[in-house]
Amino acid sequence: MRIRFLCTIFLAALAAPIGALAADSYTMQDYESVAKIDAHLHLHGLEQGPFLELARKANFRALTINVDYPVFPALEQQQRVASKLHHEHPATVGWIASFSANNLMQPAWIPATLHRLDAALQDGAVGVKVWKNIGMSERDAQGKLVMVDDARIKPLFDAFEERDVLLVGHQGEPHNCWLPLEKMTTKNDREYFKNHPQYHMYKQPTMPSYEDQMGARDRLLASHPRLRFVGVHMASLEWNVDELARFLDRNPTANVDIAARIGQIQYQSQRDRERVRQFFIAYQDRLMYGSDLAQSAQQSQADFVSDLDGVWRRDWRYFNTEDELTTPDLDGVVRGLALPKAVADKLFRLNAERVFQGAWKA
Repeated sequence: MRIRFLCTIFLAALAAPIGALAADSYTMQDYESVAKIDAHLHLHGLEQGPFLELARKANFRALTINVDYPVFPALEQQQRVASKLHHEHPATVGWIASFSANNLMQPAWIPATLHRLDAALQDGAVGVKVWKNIGMSERDAQGKLVMVDDARIKPLFDAFEERDVLLVGHQGEPHNCWLPLEKMTTKNDREYFKNHPQYHMYKQPTMPSYEDQMGARDRLLASHPRLRFVGVHMASLEWNVDELARFLDRNPTANVDIAARIGQIQYQSQRDRERVRQFFIAYQDRLMYGSDLAQSAQQSQADFVSDLDGVWRRDWRYFNTEDELTTPDLDGVVRGLALPKAVADKLFRLNAERVFQGAWKA
């Protein structure tokens, strides 16, 4: 695949002039008529009337992902909401379960966790998410961080592999997190880590490095070659499509979503649009669209839906047209990738239907 990627880029240099490639691409006029999936959302409210109305109008289905994140509602509440939405709107909402890392070093933690997850999977969840708190905040009795490839929690992932449970993984942070502010590539990362220095790993030299986090994830996958895996947020390799290509080549059972990393994709396409475009073409079977939007406790449903509508439309424009657009993550303009329709269909729907098989019921 890596050779094919490089050959595709070389051949692209001989391609038709600007504008010719867009003939086989969708336009903004196609936006509502083309079926799409947002494979990375966080729906937290039991009543989702405005969201469901927008989803129907925009022709979107949703995958809501539970996360062991202290800012979100308790996992039990997230699961109740996801289950209710799925059972009441099975054609529109699918869901991913998760688990608490509390007491993960206790002997009873693994069997208790598997018991709870078995119930979630029987209730319709199509996968399980492991979050970055394993690797970045959970510690053992000696105060040592527990990494995702720790032998003491390996039986959990052994069970996932044996039972063919899809694992959805968020390990580490954007590469920018380990850079000084002035070297960060996107404004949203620069602003966030400026305002939250406690999470800025560049200022936390005693914490594991970016390479440590990626290495732990890669060792987990290498030791479980049959484990189906989705690396959310471009598997935290958002900073370089070549690195992501190498990850996908090494891990044939892995796919990735692009949720909350489109700014980093656009940063690269500002500098070398054709390389980014050809990456999406070469790896068209491994990439899935997602927004990662969640309704905050301070946000009304109307504001959440308005934000989501804007993000969905802006992202559709970037991937499907040659328009020049602005983005809040970057200075200057970004030219759309104008992906072929067949590639866009995989990115926005077909890959998610395959990877999260059974998530949506007719």
